[in-house]
Amino acid sequence: MSGVVRGDDGLLRCPWGDGPPQMRAYHDEEWGRAATGERDLFERVTLEAFQSGLSWAVVLRKRERFRAVFAGFDAAVVATFTESNVDALLGDPGIIRNRAKIEATITNARAIAQMDEPLGDVVRRFVPTAESAPPRTVADVPSQTAESRALAVDLRGRGLRFVGPTTAYALMQATGIVDDHLADCHARRPLIAPIPR
Repeated sequence: MSGVVRGDDGLLRCPWGDGPPQMRAYHDEEWGRAATGERDLFERVTLEAFQSGLSWAVVLRKRERFRAVFAGFDAAVVATFTESNVDALLGDPGIIRNRAKIEATITNARAIAQMDEPLGDVVRRFVPTAESAPPRTVADVPSQTAESRALAVDLRGRGLRFVGPTTAYALMQATGIVDDHLADCHARRPLIAPIPR
């Protein structure tokens, strides 16, 4: 099974992170680190939903255009999008043109804008309470957990779409709720503290 690999810079990384510069930067500087605000979290929810069924490298290549067309991931602005915005987005080759995912992004923005607490607080309630051993190989990394299944239920109950347990787990990984950098990966960090449920 695939464990860490040594990059041409001498650093040990998860195998998926030792690729093109954009993927390497995402792995080293962002993935597994706490998201810093509501826009960051809305962006991560959105990009994880768009990634479903595709390569993460494809999503990363289109990330800047996603930021531009979704108003810097300002949920209050995206919540006002109409069918004409959807039509314009479907015609934009700079993003992934999937009607269901575009409409889900707008629905999610509306749900986030109506929440009575920050999205970050909601997500942090699902930090695993039991610490597990760091994964040694990619085969040791789950695609979902009991916590991600519970998070998916919570988010869907708040009106979000395209947030099944696998996407919820990817969100937890991307935002530092769990750290699935392999045990010997240089980017591995301490976990963030949970918020009581």
